Order: sequence, then structure tokens, then C-alpha cells
Amino acid sequence: MADPLLLARSRTHPFGVEQAFAFTLAAPLPTIFDRWYGLLPPVSSVDGPEPWGTVGQARTIRTADGGTMREELLIVEPPRRFTYRLTEVTGALKVLVSSIDGSWSFEPVGTGTRIEWAWTIHPTSDLAARLVPAIGVLWRGYARRALDRLDERMVAQLG
Repeated sequence: MADPLLLARSRTHPFGVEQAFAFTLAAPLPTIFDRWYGLLPPVSSVDGPEPWGTVGQARTIRTADGGTMREELLIVEPPRRFTYRLTEVTGALKVLVSSIDGSWSFEPVGTGTRIEWAWTIHPTSDLAARLVPAIGVLWRGYARRALDRLDERMVAQLG
């Protein structure tokens, strides 16, 4: 089996860890992931339970390129972290990605919180594993932009 690709990006936000955790967990994905980054599409809609935040919940994420992913919430440990798994990937990534393990973690830093978003991408094959690092390069920019957008939304709603 192909080795997974580990990716992580973090940013410090000017809010307490409890606020940052609650806001991030409940944030509507289309408002955070709202722009293309290279070939990585924005989230166009989400079909699933509201409110989001209970272990075992599942929802379908739809992207602007017509792709979908099933997201299942695996761990919720307020205010420190939550994890999820993306499966049933369709669209352009289907050939390369069998599943993605994702996590958001929250650590107090001074008067704010460092938020880290991480992905572990599981390639579909050894051949796909050779191409997945290109997704990683794009993902880093996508993640930076998403963390910027998360900050903008938090400031607008909590600040």
C-alpha cells in the first residue's frame, strides 16, 4: 500500500481557545472554502445534519467542480481538537485519493489561539502516491487561504 502524505498548516488567531474551537467546528464550509486554489475547488454546498458537532455524524461535501466527498466526524474534544475522515471521493481527486484523515487542533498562545488544520492523504495506489505531492503543494496554499478566511469570519462575527 502507498504511503500517505501528511500536510499541516497553522495560524494564530486573536480569540480564546473555546471561541475559536466552537466557531471553527460550526463554520459553514462554503464560507471558509469559498475560492479556487489552482486545481483545488471551493466547497459549493454541504448536505447533512445541523448543527454539526456530534461524533458519528456524516455529511456530503459538494465542490464547485462537481465532485463530492463523504465527511464523518470521528473525534470531538472541546476545546482542543476535532477529527474527521473524507471518503467516497468523486470528481478529479477520485483517481488519486482513496481517503483523507483531517484534523483541527486548538492551542492557547498568549491571548489568542493557534489553530492547526492537518490532512493525511491516502493515495489510491503506488502510482497515485507519486502524484499526490502535487496536491500537497496546492493544499498548502488552499489551507493558508482557508485559515485567512476563517480569521476574517471570526473577526466579523466575534470581534
